[in-house]
Amino acid sequence: MTSTLTIDDYRSMVLIRSFERRVAQLRETNDIVGSVHLCNGQEAVAVGVTSVMQDADTLTATYRGHGWAIARGATAAELLAELLGRSDGVNGGRAGSAMLSVARIGFLGENSIVGGGVPIAVGAALAHRQRDNGAASVVVFGDGAMNQGSVHEALNFATVFQLPVVFVCENNRYSELTPIADMVRDPRLHKRADGYGLPGLEVDGNDPAAVRDVARAALTRARGGGGPTLIEAHTQRIVGHYIGDAQLYREPGELDADNAAEPLVVGRRCLLAHGATESEIVKVEIEVAAAIEDAGAWALGRPLADETSVREHLYA
Repeated sequence: MTSTLTIDDYRSMVLIRSFERRVAQLRETNDIVGSVHLCNGQEAVAVGVTSVMQDADTLTATYRGHGWAIARGATAAELLAELLGRSDGVNGGRAGSAMLSVARIGFLGENSIVGGGVPIAVGAALAHRQRDNGAASVVVFGDGAMNQGSVHEALNFATVFQLPVVFVCENNRYSELTPIADMVRDPRLHKRADGYGLPGLEVDGNDPAAVRDVARAALTRARGGGGPTLIEAHTQRIVGHYIGDAQLYREPGELDADNAAEPLVVGRRCLLAHGATESEIVKVEIEVAAAIEDAGAWALGRPLADETSVREHLYA
């Protein structure tokens, strides 16, 4: 079954983009403090994968994971409250941007260590296997994480034990500030799956419908006992690696080209070509903008986290 882009896909991508823009504003005013990594330009991967996940499935993300949490079902208000260090945030204001989690939706959380979430997700897959609950574990990480030893160990372990896990590599071409092509002999990262004996697939990460089709096949395989799959989703971030990144490593004209091919531009064009009207699309954009404005106002109005609770919920 081949998917097509829907207005709901577009709404989800606009919601993530609008959320990240609001986060950037709040970081610039120092309402949000600390390092923040935005996913502008990579929204289609999260929307496509999560659209075929089941309630019992678990999701583990990298530190660029706000969009994944939203796509999985977290509200913009509770996430903004967390980033603002407010007591009504998803983790009581303790986790901030890089380490938040939302247990009720199976979002096991972000990880500020490159590739650090991958073995955690394999552990979740092992738990699903032991519980025989029919669920799968999905983990997302960047292209740079493919060079981490823990990621290789996790890929091997998951394959040997045929665990129900889907590895999603968001290849945005940069490992932090260095082009992935300068770091590896073969930048076709999905080809590494051959060495472990698991399927390696690649997909246009700017097309949520294409991502959905590949993710559906991988999740069906995982739930059916067929073991893990590695998906390489080709995408791009149209912002810096972190807020404040001067992006001096970019080639002239590179961002212009990326902005012309990013998911919202492509999605808008696709919807119009398949019968959606300009007014329908604008209505979605206006509704989302209003929702994010309301979420930000609510979050800013919540009390700050209690400093005396900072050591609660810590485990070693």
